[in-house]
Amino acid sequence: MKTYNVAIIGATGMVGQRFCLLLENHPWFKVVALAASPSSAGKKYRDAVANRWAMTSPIPEKFADMIVLDAKADLEKIASMVDFVFCAVNMKKEEIKALEEKYAKAEVPVISNNSAHRFTPDVPMIIPEINPQHAEIIAAQKKRLGTKRGFIAVKSNCSLQSYVPALHPLLKYGVSKVAVSTYQAISGAGKTFDRMPEILDNIIPYIGGEEEKSEREPLKIWGKIEGNAIVNTDTPKITAQCLRVPVSDGHTASVFVSFEKKPTKEEILKAWADFSGEPQKLQLPSAPKQFLHYFEEDNRPQAKLDRNLENGMAVSIGRLREDIVFDYKFVCLSHNTLRGAAGGAVLMAELLCAKNYID
Repeated sequence: MKTYNVAIIGATGMVGQRFCLLLENHPWFKVVALAASPSSAGKKYRDAVANRWAMTSPIPEKFADMIVLDAKADLEKIASMVDFVFCAVNMKKEEIKALEEKYAKAEVPVISNNSAHRFTPDVPMIIPEINPQHAEIIAAQKKRLGTKRGFIAVKSNCSLQSYVPALHPLLKYGVSKVAVSTYQAISGAGKTFDRMPEILDNIIPYIGGEEEKSEREPLKIWGKIEGNAIVNTDTPKITAQCLRVPVSDGHTASVFVSFEKKPTKEEILKAWADFSGEPQKLQLPSAPKQFLHYFEEDNRPQAKLDRNLENGMAVSIGRLREDIVFDYKFVCLSHNTLRGAAGGAVLMAELLCAKNYID
């Protein structure tokens, strides 16, 4: 496999920091540029993140003395250095949209962790094991942008990564209704306990915009390409509540589901155990060997014990049982900054490289 020169745009934020750790020794991707806001530009990376390094592992030495570039002002310079960029910036949605389109129009593919383009009809929102075929819309997007190489591909919201993978193998039974409550770690807000004292001994029953994303984004992921757009599916009907809980990493989901053709418990467990996707088939570097893990124990999965399963790239499931209102209920868990954010974006980039969407 060839190697690719990449930049991390938004390198000083929590997801950007996670990108640095994931890409430190990546076999395909070589980080040649780090970029952030003007307040960080011109500083060594170690100085730019000195008071806000949020990872448990130290700053990678290979990046520590790298001079941070300005994500906007140095766009042309960055474009000349890289094969593609990872983007995880903290800006207003319209500013992010404009910035990502500028990179794409500079013939730089953008692998985005941001939500700004998730509902742009010709921008694929890919969970690699679930809808890799949505990459086919990239040709239409390039035509709209007037580019040869440049395009934008996004990953979905981090909370979806816990329950959508568990529902996906069950679609063949006609999933009709889903009710989900997500219990989301503080790292999803870019926080650590010392920077979010209000979460200690507390649960906050509101995360801005999160419930809409949880209800709408799966319908695009399960949608179909029609002409020059990805058209959302109409089913299943999903209702969501999203809560912030005092957990450092790991989003847990409590899921209730009904079917048109109710499967047996054994059929559900077999569907989960047998499920794999393109990343497993292609043996991509970041892919978990077993994507969905089911725990038989009544008290699993637990964020503290199970979030790092398969390097944080697997989804854990437990407590499958019949329900008196819905057909079944179960609990899911995924690592929100690995599978749910930077790791999911790295895996998507690996998929797009392996499929020659990034040359």
